[in-house]
Amino acid sequence: MKILFSVFFTFFTFLIFSQTKTTYVYAIKGVDTLKLDVYSSDNIQLTEKKLPVLLWMHGGGFSGGSRDSEYEAQLCEVAAQKGFVGISISYRLLRKGTSTGFGCNCPKEVKQETLKQAVIDYLDAAAFVVNNAEKLNVDPNYLIAGGSSAGAEGASNAVFMRDYFISDLQTYKNVKFSGLFSCAGAILNAEYINKNNAIPSVFFHGTDDKLVPFAAAAHHYCSSERPGYLLMDGSMEMVKKLELYETPYYFNIVKGGGHEVAGIPFGNLEEIFKFFDETIVQAKIIQTKIYQTK
Repeated sequence: MKILFSVFFTFFTFLIFSQTKTTYVYAIKGVDTLKLDVYSSDNIQLTEKKLPVLLWMHGGGFSGGSRDSEYEAQLCEVAAQKGFVGISISYRLLRKGTSTGFGCNCPKEVKQETLKQAVIDYLDAAAFVVNNAEKLNVDPNYLIAGGSSAGAEGASNAVFMRDYFISDLQTYKNVKFSGLFSCAGAILNAEYINKNNAIPSVFFHGTDDKLVPFAAAAHHYCSSERPGYLLMDGSMEMVKKLELYETPYYFNIVKGGGHEVAGIPFGNLEEIFKFFDETIVQAKIIQTKIYQTK
């Protein structure tokens, strides 16, 4: 199957002419009806139908953003062109309409609870995909978690800190991520990354990001006297752990870059998808750091 998939990945771009978007409800939580948009090709001309998945979580500070924004839709369309099923999800925007948002006036405990619920929503979406793999024509063994900004925080914490946030792990026992694509993300504690959950990962982050720390620092760089003082480990700290476990990574470091690096790196998608092909399908150990200036 791996050989078929590798050939499929390499040549699929020339066999797709259009995509279809189908929307599903994956959960209803209170007043929130949570949906996901599934982008897949109309013209699969190979016998192998089970496709890898990119499961994307949009940004917006847990207060805004949309699963079907222009850029999220474009990313999923490109993913479909590269032989994936691209899926963009909605989730509960628990800081929407609040006076403190997700900044330094938002109490630490509220931030942690917001992250927890985002992780739960993300895992619920992933479970929906896995449980409906036949209907969606996806391979649950090739599930790439991804997101930007707040979405990268939600997806990254779902990947690496499931044990911390989830009390009933059996609920998500069938959800196994094979890769991570994070744009300006961070997790609560990189010590939760271990040999069992370390997976091939792509990171984009600016060294001067003032919202989501590039390395280890307070979220939004809040001072210790502020209610929202919460230490988090950014991309650099996650990469250090992956290096320790000899896990593949692709780390694009923008020197002097701010939070704008959270934007989807459309110019790099070709090499990103190639990285996942080589490290997941071909099981190569590739560790790459790319430095660029703002």
